[in-house]
Amino acid sequence: MSYEIEKPDEQWRAELSPEEYRVLRNAGTEPAFVGEYTDTRTEGVYSCRGCGSELFRSDTKFDSHCGWPSFFDPADSDAVELLHDSSMGMTRTEVRCARCGSHLGHVFSGEGYPTPTDQRYCINSISLRLEPAQS
Repeated sequence: MSYEIEKPDEQWRAELSPEEYRVLRNAGTEPAFVGEYTDTRTEGVYSCRGCGSELFRSDTKFDSHCGWPSFFDPADSDAVELLHDSSMGMTRTEVRCARCGSHLGHVFSGEGYPTPTDQRYCINSISLRLEPAQS
């Protein structure tokens, strides 16, 4: 796949911490209930930690109690890329940043959450950077 932001692996390793690299570049998952944004209620914009692209807004974040930040819709449908993922013995839909290809998490549908889209974008905190709204 080709992305607007392409960097050699050595550059990604230099710019990201080892844990950020493991999740964003190798589709890893941070442990449940430890991410810095799991329970955050701060108003603002969640951007990709790899490239700074706006991905989600706080007004679409909701409590799913799954252990990771959950959103019911991306800020812009073109901001994320959805890919079929059959790893770990299950079929899921992977969510990546459409600008740099960084792994963000997975999206699930039909779980019955009272949200406008009936979707849960289950995103690793370490894949995001929150920019608080200006008061």
